[in-house]
Amino acid sequence: MASIQTQPSVFQRQGFRWDAHNAYLFDIDGTLLRCRDRIHIDAFLSSARAVMGREFTLDGVVLSGNTDPGILCDAFRLSGLDANHWEPRMEEILEQMRCEVASRRADFRIDKMPGVDEALAHLHAKGATLGVATGNLESIGWLKIEFLGLREWFRFGGFSDRHPLRADMIAEAARGARALAGPEATVCVVGDTPADIAAARANGLCTIAVATGNYTFDQLMAHEPEACASSLLALLESEPPQ
Repeated sequence: MASIQTQPSVFQRQGFRWDAHNAYLFDIDGTLLRCRDRIHIDAFLSSARAVMGREFTLDGVVLSGNTDPGILCDAFRLSGLDANHWEPRMEEILEQMRCEVASRRADFRIDKMPGVDEALAHLHAKGATLGVATGNLESIGWLKIEFLGLREWFRFGGFSDRHPLRADMIAEAARGARALAGPEATVCVVGDTPADIAAARANGLCTIAVATGNYTFDQLMAHEPEACASSLLALLESEPPQ
């Protein structure tokens, strides 16, 4: 994963205030945290091998901004495996992944991104409803959140268990946000990839992009998010809490 930029950079579109929304959907990997282990990544291949009885590779598969089912689908397609062979086994593979990652949680090596605690505390103090919206399977996403002691901030989540497409996962998460914050609530997506921006836009939502994953500030800016920052810490420090 790319290192965090050393020079703080912050952009906010004119009239947009990053902390003025009713609800926020936070991506996990690259946005809230960085995994320094390979537990989640290795589980794709070991789970597919255990269920399908053959070796696979993630070479050529885009991981950043993808979903867990989407990564598996892409790996199977690139391997030339007929969909009739893997589609009926997909839920079995996903369950194997859930079990494998849970069995190795004691070996997690996960770092919290700069400014995460402060940003969540600031938004919570302003009355915002906080949730996660991630390509992770639900049990895996919550394990990472709980490992870092962040679970208390989040009231709900959108996950990829039923949604290979990120836009569909964001749509589910937005419904969860409005169920809690009200049907007219403004909902903002916080993520580190162009896929987060595109999925938010597909659902009529605004985006705060943070360059703490594999994409630089300039690369994210090319996709025209409403706000962009080199980190959540830089975003906080650019405008002191009111």
